[in-house]
Amino acid sequence: MARKLVGVGFGSLVMASRVVAVLNPAGQSIRKLREDAKARGLVIDATQGRKTRAVLLLDTGHLMLSAVQPETLAVRLDKGEGLPEPEAEALA
Repeated sequence: MARKLVGVGFGSLVMASRVVAVLNPAGQSIRKLREDAKARGLVIDATQGRKTRAVLLLDTGHLMLSAVQPETLAVRLDKGEGLPEPEAEALA
């Protein structure tokens, strides 16, 4: 079974099976979570300098920042949109 990579914006991909939650960054608790993760070096910024619209919590404890709306990411994850892992490796 091929693992799926899902686009989180600007050519960045994340393995769908690693995503635990897609969060809205506006809440105070998410801001605190983000500050703590940044202090521990666990933030992956995939926004390319754009506004953070979604925060993905990964099973590794990392937070991935995305400029894509949480609803859009949820649809992509649900539908399994993205590239199967072997195809993604061929692009590298």
